[in-house]
Amino acid sequence: HDSLLRRAREISYIIAFTKMPNVHHRCVTTLDVGRRPSSAGEKWQSFKMLFHGFADLPSAVDQCTLSPEFTCNGHRWCIDLYPGGDNQASVGRLSLHLRHCSGGYATAAFEVSVLDKFQSIKHTMQTTACFDSDGKIRGWKDYCRRSYILNQLNNILDDNGTLAVIVSIKKDSASAAPFFPSNPISRMMAGMFLDEKTADVCFEVSTADVHDVDDGDEEAPSPVTFHAHRLILKTCAPMLASLFGSDDEEIATASIIEVKPAIFRHLLYYVYGGDVAEGELKAHVKDIINAADKYSIVNLKLEAEAAYVKETKITMDNAIDNLLYADAQNLALLTEVVIDFLAENSTASQNLDFTDVPVYLMKDVFAAFGRKMKSDAKEGNDDDLSVMSVSELRRKLDEIGLNVDGSREAMIEALTANANGSADAEEDDENHDDDDDSMEE
Repeated sequence: HDSLLRRAREISYIIAFTKMPNVHHRCVTTLDVGRRPSSAGEKWQSFKMLFHGFADLPSAVDQCTLSPEFTCNGHRWCIDLYPGGDNQASVGRLSLHLRHCSGGYATAAFEVSVLDKFQSIKHTMQTTACFDSDGKIRGWKDYCRRSYILNQLNNILDDNGTLAVIVSIKKDSASAAPFFPSNPISRMMAGMFLDEKTADVCFEVSTADVHDVDDGDEEAPSPVTFHAHRLILKTCAPMLASLFGSDDEEIATASIIEVKPAIFRHLLYYVYGGDVAEGELKAHVKDIINAADKYSIVNLKLEAEAAYVKETKITMDNAIDNLLYADAQNLALLTEVVIDFLAENSTASQNLDFTDVPVYLMKDVFAAFGRKMKSDAKEGNDDDLSVMSVSELRRKLDEIGLNVDGSREAMIEALTANANGSADAEEDDENHDDDDDSMEE
């Protein structure tokens, strides 16, 4: 009798669960495998992402928050969340993409759902996409409105302001996709890092500050040596390569001062295709920016700048100092962030002392006011360079192979010159075709 009663209770619990409206039926618990109804005959693996403090996540256009990586079908993935939308999103829209973090190619059917605080589906989208070398991310630029998630009436964020997102990826069939290794060049380059046997140049990095030795009584510590390869430096870091003399020397040596050995190691490792760990980047971000700017390791400089912007809260107390630092190191993104802050707080900004700020930077301030006015009035178009963010300008320059390390004005000038040059070339081609037609007649 007792056994029958327990069984009846279990059945009632199951019935009550199945009648819950719009519950995400494929997610059992975080990172556990769930299933579609058996009639569908498909197996999916689901992952639950918790974006804590969603309202406080960076919400400027094209600012991304990455989830931790997870593994499915033998590939590593993560979620790219743009609370303020990516650079192609409509105004006020949140962008959400699945990123393929492994090498090689992959095809995936996937679904991304937003849950409310009661674990019911509030919004979901599904697609099938190919992830190749030209497209590591696939998803939706206009996934949903950010205001829809922030609206308390929708009960999406929990009491702690956490956004729950479920990512489901269709499992491969029983016959696994054939394995093939990725291109080994990056691994081979990294393997040559500090390889003394094959090196033909050597950096001697001073471990002492030039101001540490007062009267010469104390002997300076020995420098730290870093062996490298002239060909790699010429290709990936020409300014470092230029520190050495002719190719005739068996092992050429160059001295490095004003850069700490640990920072120079990060710099050189990046040149050899390595990455600076996130913790190290945060801990030494200014030192890395300064060294990368000094020796023109542009991509590392921009990566460190982005990390600095992400970790630094601009206030009235530090705005001028950050603006001067950005100008000194030619940090266009940081300059934009500070000036946009001043534009958004124009009344309070009038009390700041701009005595040390270069006059030409005031032009950027006026430009920021203009961009804000156009944005508020929803004027302009997507091709208007004057209202584009620094990230958008850099992306456009990178796509056509031009230098991305420059001020806002320099980037706009380069893009304009390139567009005019392309238009002139097309006009010349058309005139040439007309001349050919005339000769044929």
